[in-house]
Amino acid sequence: MAAEIVNPRSDSESLDGHPEQESGAEPLDSFDPAFALHRGGKMAVQATVPIRDKDDLSLAYTPGVAKVCSAIAEQPDLVHDYTWKSSVVAVVTDGTAVLGLGDIGPEASLPVMEGKAILFKQFGGVDAVPIALACTDVDEIIETVVRLAPSFGGVNLEDISAPRCFEIEKRLQERLDIPVFHDDQHGTAVVTLAALRNAARLSGRPLGELRAVISGAGAAGVAIAKMLVEAGIGDVAVADRKGVVSRDREDLTPIKAELASFTNKAGLTGSLESALAGADVFIGVSGGTVAESAVASMAEGAFVFAMANPDPEVRPEVAHKYAAVVATGRSDFPNQINNVLAFPGIFAGALQVRASRITEGMKLAAAEALASVVGDDLAADYVIPSPFDERVAPAVTAAVAAAARAEGVARR
Repeated sequence: MAAEIVNPRSDSESLDGHPEQESGAEPLDSFDPAFALHRGGKMAVQATVPIRDKDDLSLAYTPGVAKVCSAIAEQPDLVHDYTWKSSVVAVVTDGTAVLGLGDIGPEASLPVMEGKAILFKQFGGVDAVPIALACTDVDEIIETVVRLAPSFGGVNLEDISAPRCFEIEKRLQERLDIPVFHDDQHGTAVVTLAALRNAARLSGRPLGELRAVISGAGAAGVAIAKMLVEAGIGDVAVADRKGVVSRDREDLTPIKAELASFTNKAGLTGSLESALAGADVFIGVSGGTVAESAVASMAEGAFVFAMANPDPEVRPEVAHKYAAVVATGRSDFPNQINNVLAFPGIFAGALQVRASRITEGMKLAAAEALASVVGDDLAADYVIPSPFDERVAPAVTAAVAAAARAEGVARR
C-alpha cells in the first residue's frame, strides 16, 4: 500500500472538478485550499507487483496464491515474509479526543487518521491504514483491535480520550505480540525529552539538576512525567485543573494516584503558578493559560515548552522575556515539539526487527537519537530538528532497532 495524495473526481462532480450542489452554493474547494487538498481523501492503495497478463494474474491470485496460503498455514511465521503484515501499522481511533476538537466521532476523525498514515509513509517509509471505530467502550475497542491484529505488524492508538487510553493500551499490549503505541502519550514524551536534553546541554546543566513542572495530567502529561523520571530528571511535578498532583490529595483517580507516587519529591501543593516559582522547566500540554507573573518567577535561564495548539499556554514573545529556551507545538515558531519526529522512526525500527512491543528503553533510545541529530548546531532556537531533516527517521529507526535487540524483544 502506498500513502499518496490523490484527488479523484467522483461521479457527482462536474467537469471542472467541483461538486454539483443542488443548493447552488459555492463549493468549499473554491475558497479554502484545505478542502481542495482533502477532496477524495489523502490516500490510495497501490499494488507493488504488476498484473499485465494471465501469467501475472495466476501468480498474484489464483492458483499461485494458494501455495503461499498453504505454506503460511503450515508455518505461521512465514506471514512476515510473504505478506505485508510486518510493514504495516493500524492507526486506530474512536474519535473522542481529536486534536483540539475533542469528541467529534469516528467519521470526523478520518481526515486526521489519513494524515497520520501519510506521515508514517512520508517520514518513516511505513505503510499505515486509518481505522476509525464506531464504539467508545473500552472492552469493545480492545476486542475489535485484537480481532484486526492478524493483518498488522503494529498498532498506533490515536486521539482516544484519557483515562481510557491508558487501559486500552495496557490491555492490548498484554494480549498482542506486536507493538501497541499510543502516540499522544509516548510520541509527545519522546520529542519533549529530546528537546529538553538539548536545552540542558546548551545550558551546561545535567537533567538531574533540573526541576520541571508539567501543566496537564492527561495522556501526554502523564507520559512525559514518566519519561522524564526514567531519564533522571531531578524532580517533576504535574498539575491538573485542581492544582499540583500530590500524595495528600483525596480526589485523585487511580492514574493520578500512581503519578503522585513517583513525582513531586519536593511535596509541592497548591496551584500550578505557585509550583513554577523557582522551577527550571515548564512543560505545557493542557491548553490553559499561564500568567506572565508565574513565568517571571521561574529560575534564571529557565526553559518554557508551551505546546498547546493553536494557542500556547505562554505566548513565545512573553516566554522569551524570561526563558533561555522556548519551544511550542506550532510550526511557525522555532523548536516545534512535533510527534512526527518520533512515531515514524519508532515504528520503522520496531518493525525492522519484528519487535513484540515498544519498551521504555526503546523510547529513551529514540529520544537520545533524536537529540543527537542537532549535534554541533545546537542553539537556543534549535534544540530539536525539523521534521523535514532527512537524518531524523534513520537515526531514530536505528536506535530503536538496536534497543529492541538489547532488551530482548526483537525477533530478527
